[in-house]
Amino acid sequence: MADSIKGAEPNPALALGQRLEARYRHIHATAMTDVPICNPALTVAATGFRSYRGRAFGIVTTPWFMNLVAVDLPDGAPAAPVATGTTLSIGLPAGEVEFIAGELHAIGRVDSCALLSPVFEFATMESALQMAEEAARAFFDPATLEPASEPRAVVNRRYLLRGHFRRREEALQ
Repeated sequence: MADSIKGAEPNPALALGQRLEARYRHIHATAMTDVPICNPALTVAATGFRSYRGRAFGIVTTPWFMNLVAVDLPDGAPAAPVATGTTLSIGLPAGEVEFIAGELHAIGRVDSCALLSPVFEFATMESALQMAEEAARAFFDPATLEPASEPRAVVNRRYLLRGHFRRREEALQ
């Protein structure tokens, strides 16, 4: 992840993304070593982290998943308490997105929206990061989405990742 510009105020959302990246690198090096669902072509990366409505949002890519995550900002108001495993609907610029509340050691509350799991469709980390960047843009910049034929109450992750992005890649070839 890119660090803050020298002399500029640190970006708390980027800092949280870096902390998540470090935590998942540790998990990959310990608990996930040699687990068959891991794609050996991938490493761990945090992409597109930004502050939105008092929380940090971004994409975490690991050798076993790609998730959109939401984490409380250190100086912000914490999200309403819920039990781990609870499904939450969070309004983002692209629409309502369903997350599952969770806890991550050394981080705290992390709400996750599974985008892909496992992640065997990626032959390289570069291709996974391109998808993660596109996903981050799509959730936070609705202008990047193709117009829907009818209104959607909840963002369809499969549409975002498999439909829109795949058609765009084909158009670029």
